[in-house]
Amino acid sequence: MTKKMEWVYREILFQVLEKRQNFLSQSSISKRCSVSIGNVNKALKPLEAMNCIEKKPRGFRVLNPKKILLYWASVKNLQRDVIYQTRAEKPVEEIENEMPPVLFTAYSGFRFRFKKIPSEYSEILVYSTKEKIKERFFPTTGSPNIIVLRPDVHLKKFKQVPIGQLFVDLWNLNTWYADDFVRAMERKIDEIIKEGG
Repeated sequence: MTKKMEWVYREILFQVLEKRQNFLSQSSISKRCSVSIGNVNKALKPLEAMNCIEKKPRGFRVLNPKKILLYWASVKNLQRDVIYQTRAEKPVEEIENEMPPVLFTAYSGFRFRFKKIPSEYSEILVYSTKEKIKERFFPTTGSPNIIVLRPDVHLKKFKQVPIGQLFVDLWNLNTWYADDFVRAMERKIDEIIKEGG
């Protein structure tokens, strides 16, 4: 899957889950993602084949946002986005407080968005630049608990990591507590979809 396809899925899910918009146009997605309509249509093809969306003359209706989430999560390669890892011998809350301006994702992203967490966690994942984090958290040995992911130009448009991205990132982690967070996210997303429907 190309990065531009990911931007399209992120934007569709943002519109559906956070803006409560179920009918979208290819041109609006194209503008928001700064990608061609051809790239938007390429990203929509598998969604249409899976009956996640229904094409209409002026755009498309999202029929099954959950299926889009699961499809994106299953093809995402989070490891490919890791640009820096290090370890800080401090509690996670302390590390979070010492972070420069970043986009928190995964466990911290969940905590800051929903205030409660389903489980304790010991790693912090952020979208930022390597240089910005290295200034505060130097390279060290040991199992990393600070993981920096490369942000893309579309993600930088958001004030916080969108719900869809949060779910996809959590889905791709291999800790036992990631499963607790994924289940909690699914409940939150189901509530949003139910309210919107």
